Amino acid sequence: MDNPFVFVMFFGLLLTLGHVVPQAESRAFFVFGDSLVDNGNNNYLVTTARADAYPYGIDYPTHRATGRFSNGLNIPDLISEQLGSEPTLPYLSPELTGQKLLVGANFASAGIGILNDTGIQFINIIRISRQLQYFQQYQQRVSALIGPEQTQRLVNEALVLMTLGGNDFVNNYFLVPFSARSRQFALPDYVVYLISEYQKILLRLYELGARRVLVTGTGPLGCVPAELAQHSRAGECAVELQRAAALFNPQLVQMLNGLNAELGSDVFIAANAYEMHMDWISNPRAYGFITSKVACCGQGPYNGIGLCTIASNLCPNRDVFVFWDPFHPSERANRLIVQQIMTGSTKYMNPMNLSTIMALDSKV
Repeated sequence: MDNPFVFVMFFGLLLTLGHVVPQAESRAFFVFGDSLVDNGNNNYLVTTARADAYPYGIDYPTHRATGRFSNGLNIPDLISEQLGSEPTLPYLSPELTGQKLLVGANFASAGIGILNDTGIQFINIIRISRQLQYFQQYQQRVSALIGPEQTQRLVNEALVLMTLGGNDFVNNYFLVPFSARSRQFALPDYVVYLISEYQKILLRLYELGARRVLVTGTGPLGCVPAELAQHSRAGECAVELQRAAALFNPQLVQMLNGLNAELGSDVFIAANAYEMHMDWISNPRAYGFITSKVACCGQGPYNGIGLCTIASNLCPNRDVFVFWDPFHPSERANRLIVQQIMTGSTKYMNPMNLSTIMALDSKV
């Protein structure tokens, strides 16, 4: 290194690489799905499925609405926290460029489902097939930064979160009496159809390079304040929606186990959102909540009617409510979910939790 020109060139190369090659200890994170995991993509779309106005975001670090369907942080934010990474940006955000692309991206869009006809009332949302097309486009953009080999490695080593299914019941099959899908299918047949369509989505995700995918089942759909407001006389969960979740979740796990056996690797990890939620719904006080039936923000019975807006009832302490709005958990409930994702037993995580995955993958 006697030649100063060579030294400057070498140092410049190190700086350049430092800007584009991800650190060995960092892990990209990709998010696909619906409003439970959307962190702002719908802000960029002409749609009614949005959370970009007060009181959404009231407890977010900036105290401003971000497009997250939460009073504060959502599940992907809290997983990023556990990974030691900054939160992934929405794919449609103009800020998602350069170095920030290497952190990963959030492709989720409120209102979508497994099926393309789910959420049609929201008009302009990013259906799952489009989210996967964006993932492909993302990889092309990153390839231009760090080359195709490094991009493939980044994607293969990434963690992926997929959250779908709830809207296929709430905003499709059960949306209105005698919906098109409920006339086409009896509920058990509809569930079989959903699982077969979901399998195609997950295989496509695998083809696109995903090798560690957390797949969340549906929560107890009949117990959310929106459904209690419509169907409950004395606070009991809505029977048909609970039946839907009870049919869907075990078949989802069975399908994921089948895919893993076929692929010869634990690519897909099932997160049992139903059991996680039922813990607090059955006994909210044991988890520091005062209610699992009434939403913090809303109106009507159980604060479960309509949207959470500036005109809604708003609770003063969000931490003691399981539900933030008629459909979505509070930040504190999300923290408990992520705690189970990280360290939960096989009752909650199958075949293993995220801490185990991270320990295994760090040895590879």
